[in-house]
Amino acid sequence: MFTYYSMLIVGVFLIIGAVFIFIPMFINRVYSLVNIGKILGCLLLGVLLLAITLPSLKYVVFKQYDVVSGRCVIDIDNSSRTSEVDFDMQDTNEIFTFRDIPKLDAYGKAIPYYCKVTVTKDHNFEVSYKIVSINFNYINYTNLVKYSI
Repeated sequence: MFTYYSMLIVGVFLIIGAVFIFIPMFINRVYSLVNIGKILGCLLLGVLLLAITLPSLKYVVFKQYDVVSGRCVIDIDNSSRTSEVDFDMQDTNEIFTFRDIPKLDAYGKAIPYYCKVTVTKDHNFEVSYKIVSINFNYINYTNLVKYSI
């Protein structure tokens, strides 16, 4: 959800920034190539970010979430500066990414778990997850973060 809110806020600020660059340029009637490039860049990037996030806004505001559950494989990605964990849902062939790494004994394709991933109704943004062991049916790790606006 941090990714969702940050994309939404950056998109709004980019569009507002494009408007604030355009207003003095329009009033003074000085159309420089640099300012036109700034306006178009900010406007296009802001519209792109809002086009990605606004369709999911009604699901986030009204907390209409969907739970995807089933067998999953947990992969850790340490290639970048921050570590991420990928939940590869075997039943639905969907991959969900979270920033915090669960504290489990083992990871990888050889160790399947049963996962419950809470996502928005359109399955674009992840909210939380629960990991349950297949053999023992107990909760190994829970990531329940309460987000509110």
